[in-house]
Amino acid sequence: MHDTTIIAATGKGGVGKTSICAAMVRLLAESYPKARILAIDADPAVGLAAGLGVEAESTLDDIRKRIVASVEQGEPKEAVELLGEARFQIFDTMVEEEGFSFLAIGRPESAGCYCKVNAYLKEVISLLAKDFDYVVIDGEAGIEQINRRVMEQVTHLVLVTDPSRKGVQVVKTIEQVAKELVMYKQCGAIVNRVTDASMLELVDLRPIEMLSSIPADQEHVSNEVRGLSVFELSGDAALLKGVRAALERWEIL
Repeated sequence: MHDTTIIAATGKGGVGKTSICAAMVRLLAESYPKARILAIDADPAVGLAAGLGVEAESTLDDIRKRIVASVEQGEPKEAVELLGEARFQIFDTMVEEEGFSFLAIGRPESAGCYCKVNAYLKEVISLLAKDFDYVVIDGEAGIEQINRRVMEQVTHLVLVTDPSRKGVQVVKTIEQVAKELVMYKQCGAIVNRVTDASMLELVDLRPIEMLSSIPADQEHVSNEVRGLSVFELSGDAALLKGVRAALERWEIL
């Protein structure tokens, strides 16, 4: 059976997990030019596309709505047949870039619950995993996708925090829930946006393993302001160094 490495990042909102996911995709693409790599933007804030410099014309939620509409308008089909059709539509929806493919979950038109599209995303992860060597998922902030078992089949769970007590508490809460609901092989934390190395002495992640820490990266901030992607960062940027250290700790790189 084909083993796919599925890396998902989650944590409190605003701690930089989207940038970390984009950096992971770049590092994987550079390290494994022949590998099949899929980046999934599963965060309704929709930031991974910009981080990777791609534009998605269609999303997973668009597919879900088309399938629901076709069932409502005609004869209901078997779930297996619908998923088979969806698989082809999903591949049509993917943005193909040099070195990786990209898929966005999208933003449902109605405000509030993302239950339906999250349930669909869970099936999609299962459906697509065997077609790729590496899948990087930028998960939504907080615990919702963990609670709903969307990330059930993730092999590597990355908990992203800043040095703040609130950020650390959020990842500890996610880790506690994930232990019961996610079949991960490895789980660890990246401490991002560290403005002073002495801050790390105050960050108590136990029992979570700290994979790496990333100092505040002025080059990355400047690039984001100018609308540049992670591929336009210099190779020795702090963001890339920190993410590389985390992936090397897990022997993914």
